[in-house]
Amino acid sequence: MKKSMKIRSISNIIVGLVFALFSALSFASPVDINSADAKTIAAAISGIGLKKAEAIVAYRNEKGPFQSIDELTNIKGIGTKTLEKNKDNISLQGVN
Repeated sequence: MKKSMKIRSISNIIVGLVFALFSALSFASPVDINSADAKTIAAAISGIGLKKAEAIVAYRNEKGPFQSIDELTNIKGIGTKTLEKNKDNISLQGVN
């Protein structure tokens, strides 16, 4: 096999793997902010690091379960832009 064909084959494999990875990530299920731990929240919500995720858990422990995703804006450093960007990644279980 020629060197250029090997490089092309490797490139095709890499592109396929990257596509598969992004496809899998796009079908990840939303995180339930009423039950998830801070690490899970930080991993699932873009723009939320571990410190903000810990603040989400602390707020939930103090105030009770979130009744609305919009309630996250009560936490310092979380605004409407973050919510809009992540609304499909957030769920609320056990809310009437």
